Amino acid sequence: MPQMAPLSWLILFIVFSSTLILFSIMNYFLTAPTPPQSTSSQFETQAFNWKW
Repeated sequence: MPQMAPLSWLILFIVFSSTLILFSIMNYFLTAPTPPQSTSSQFETQAFNWKW
């Protein structure tokens, strides 16, 4: 049974690595992030009466 030449293994590795990197970059940049919902109740401040 003939084996693949080392150059073919290198080309195969480069092809699979480049497709993995390409799909990772596409997944990172093509997803639209949702803007954070700003709510005023998140940052409520309480008034303190210091009696010194």
